[in-house]
Amino acid sequence: MSTTPDNHSSAKTTAEEQDAQELLADGVDEEVIESNRRLFAGWQWTLFGGLAVAYSLFHLITLNVLPMETWSYRVVHIAGALILGYGLYTGGRFAADTHQAAPRWQTWVSGLLMLPALYALLQTVLMWRAIEGGAQRIEPHIEAWHYGYPLILATAGAIVMSWCYRQVREKCALPDVVLMVCALASAGYFLVIYNTPLRMSTGTSFAPMGISYAAIAGSLLILEMTRRVTGNALVIISLVFLLYVWGGPYLPGFLGYPGLSIGRFFSQVYTDAGILGPTTAVSSTYIILFIIFAAFLQASKVGDYFVNFAFAAAGRARGGPAKVSIFASGLMGMINGTSAGNVVSTGSLTIPLMKKVGYPSRSAGAIEAAASSGGQIMPPIMGAGAFIMAEITGIPYREIAVAALIPAALYFLSVYCMVDFEAARKGMRGMRKDEIPQFRRLIKHVYLFAPIVILIAALFMGYSVIRAGTLATASAAMVSWLSPNKMGVRAILKALQLAGTMSIQIIVVCACAGLIVGVISLTGVGARFSSLLLGLAGVSQLLALFFAMCISILLGMGMPTTAAYAVAASVVAPGLIGIGIQPLVAHFFVFYFAVMSAITPPVALAAYAASGISGANAMETSTTSFKIGLAAFIVPFMFFYSPAILMEGSGMQILRVAVTATIGVVMLAAAVQAWYFGAVKAWQRLLLLAGAICMIYGGIYTDIAGLAVGVGLLLMQRSLKRGGDSPQTAS
Repeated sequence: MSTTPDNHSSAKTTAEEQDAQELLADGVDEEVIESNRRLFAGWQWTLFGGLAVAYSLFHLITLNVLPMETWSYRVVHIAGALILGYGLYTGGRFAADTHQAAPRWQTWVSGLLMLPALYALLQTVLMWRAIEGGAQRIEPHIEAWHYGYPLILATAGAIVMSWCYRQVREKCALPDVVLMVCALASAGYFLVIYNTPLRMSTGTSFAPMGISYAAIAGSLLILEMTRRVTGNALVIISLVFLLYVWGGPYLPGFLGYPGLSIGRFFSQVYTDAGILGPTTAVSSTYIILFIIFAAFLQASKVGDYFVNFAFAAAGRARGGPAKVSIFASGLMGMINGTSAGNVVSTGSLTIPLMKKVGYPSRSAGAIEAAASSGGQIMPPIMGAGAFIMAEITGIPYREIAVAALIPAALYFLSVYCMVDFEAARKGMRGMRKDEIPQFRRLIKHVYLFAPIVILIAALFMGYSVIRAGTLATASAAMVSWLSPNKMGVRAILKALQLAGTMSIQIIVVCACAGLIVGVISLTGVGARFSSLLLGLAGVSQLLALFFAMCISILLGMGMPTTAAYAVAASVVAPGLIGIGIQPLVAHFFVFYFAVMSAITPPVALAAYAASGISGANAMETSTTSFKIGLAAFIVPFMFFYSPAILMEGSGMQILRVAVTATIGVVMLAAAVQAWYFGAVKAWQRLLLLAGAICMIYGGIYTDIAGLAVGVGLLLMQRSLKRGGDSPQTAS
C-alpha cells in the first residue's frame, strides 16, 4: 500500500496547526471561573458534571421531542438550576487552608437542618400518593406542620449557615446539600399540586396553604442563589418590592394600594403571574437553547476565530486594538448573554493591547465596556432581552430582530467614530502587520460563521426560534469537523456541561425578575405608575420620556440586562403605551436604557468589570464609557420622534432617517472627541452638538439645519488645512 495519503494527511494537519499557532487570540472561549465557584475533583466532579449534562439534555429533549406540561416544565427548569447552583457556587468565602475542616458545631447544626428538609421531601411523596389515591386535597395541619414549617425552617437555617460555614473549594458544603434537598422538596410539591384541579385555586382563599409554604421556600432559594451569582443589587431591589406588598397600604398617593395577605400573595406569585411568568417562559425556552448554542460555539473555538477575524480586519487601522474591541464584542455579543461576561471574554485580550498603542487605562476599559454592552442590542440574538420582549409584546421575534438593525448599527458606528477620532486626535498608530493574524489564513476558516448564518436564515425562512436554534446548534458541531477543533463525543458532552453551568446565572436572574414582576402585577403598582406617566405627558411628552429613561436606568443599575429589562418593561413600558406610543417603540425605548445601565454611573457593571482588567479607577472608567456610548442615550428618543428607525414606515422614510441619523451620530462623536476632519475649537464643538441633535431628531427642517452645520464646518476645516492653520484641540 502507498503511504502518500498518510503523508498528505500529516501535511494537512501540520498546516492546520501552523494556522492555529499564528493566531493572536487564544482562550477567548475558555470558561470563566468565578471566585465563589467550586472546583470539584473525583466523584463529585463526575456527579455535578453529569447533572449539568442531564440538565442541558432535558431541555433539548423536552423542547424538540417530548413536550411537557408548561407549568411543570418551568418548575423543573428553575429547580434544576437551583440544585446545580447550590452545588457549584458557595454562599461564603473559601477557607485559605483546604485541609482544615469546618468546626464541629457547624457540622452538627447543618446535619440537624437536613432532618426537616428530608422530612418535607418525604411529605411531598406521601401527598403525591394521597392525591393519586383519590384525595381531593391535603389536610391543612399536615401541610403546615408536616411540610411547610419544616421546609421553611430548613431553608432559612441552611441559608444562614452557608454564610458562616467553612467552605472548601473542592467539596460541596453540607448546608448547600440541605438547600439542594429543599429545592427538590419545594419543586416536588408544585409538581404534585399543579397537576391537579387545585391549580385553579391559586390566588384565592381556597388555595391550599402548602402552595404558599413552597413558594416562600422557593423565593428564599431564588434570592440566595441570585446573591451568589450576581451580587446584592438585584436581591436588595427584590426585597424592596416584597416589602412593598405589606407596606404599600400605608404609603400615600399613587403608591398606596388595598393590600394582600401573605398567603394570598405567595399562593399566586409562584404561577405565571410571577415567577413562572414571561421571564421564566423565555429562560426555559429561548435562552436555555441559545446558551446551549453558545456553549457549542465555544467548544468549537468560534469565539477565538471571531476575535482573530476582527484583528485581521481592523487591527492595522489607527487605534487598531480599540476597533478590534468593537468588532469582536459585537460578534461575541451575538452569542454572549451578558455585558460583563462579554467584557471578561474579549477585554482580557483587547484592553492590554489598547494600552500598548497609547490609550489611557480608563479609555481602554471604557471602550471595551461600551462595545460589550452594545452586544446586547446586536441582532440576531441580542442577549436575552429580545426574547422577553417577544414574549411580553406578542410581536414575533423575527420582527424585533429586524427592527433592531438600524439602532444597533448606529450605536456601533458611534462607538467606532469615538474611537477613531480619539486615535486621530492623539496620533495613535495601528498594529504592525507582524502583530496581527494573516487575513489570508483566517479566510480559510470562514465556514465557522456558518452556524450564525444558518440561524439567521432559518429565522427568516419562517422556522420557529426553537427549531432555528436547534438547527444552529447541530450545525456548530458539524462545522467543527472541518476545523482543527473537531467535536467528538467528549467535546459534545463538555459543551452540554458548559451549557448547564452557564445557564444557572441567567435562569435564577429571570426567576428573581419574575418575583419582582409578580409584585408589580399583583399589587397593581405598574398601572398606577402608568397613570403618573400619563399625567406627565399632559404637560410634556418629552418630560414623560425623560422620566421613563431615568426610571429604566435606575431600575437597571447593578442588575443584569435581562432582569433590568424585565422589570422596566413591567413598570415603564405600559405607561409609555398609555401615552400613545406604539408597543414596539415603547419596549425598545425601555430596552435600550436597561442595557445601557451597564455603563451608566454610578453603578455600571460592565465598566466595573473592564476597570478590573485595565487597572483604572472604576468610577472614571464608567464615566468615560458613558461618554463613549452617548449615542445610545439619544437614539432611543428617535424611536418616538422617528419610528422609521425601527423599520416602521415606507422604504423612503426608513432610508432618509437612517442616512440622517448616521450623519448625526458621526457629528455627535466629533463633538465629544473634539475632532472633525481635524481638531476643533470649543465653539465648533457646540455647533457640532447642536447639528447632531438636529440630524438625530429626524424632522425635515432639522435635518436641513443639521446638514448645513456639518457641511459648513467641513468646508471650514478644509480651508484651514489648505491654509496650514490647523486649530488647536479644545481642552
